[in-house]
Amino acid sequence: MLDIAFSQARSSETPQEHTKIHQLNLRVGEISGVVPEALQFAFVSCTQGTIAADAKLEIEWVKAVCYCPECQAEFTPLDWVYVCPRCDHISREIRQGRELQLISIEVS
Repeated sequence: MLDIAFSQARSSETPQEHTKIHQLNLRVGEISGVVPEALQFAFVSCTQGTIAADAKLEIEWVKAVCYCPECQAEFTPLDWVYVCPRCDHISREIRQGRELQLISIEVS
């Protein structure tokens, strides 16, 4: 993510090269495997001495949503086995919750 942010801040598509990243906005799914504390620690560690050294990390956490093809319902799973609460069938289709996206960066 930081490589993308650094690349965008220095992009030739902008009128000038930016020298400071103030904030990164991420969208992270609850079943993406990301541990919030580890992400924050890694962000602070990896930005030291860079143009993002004092940047703020904003995270939008995205709930998991599954789809049951049996009864055609979307549902939020209650645990790691995605059982449809309407018909008790196990779903294999995850519609959201795996995201790990850099949404935007604030630069100057």
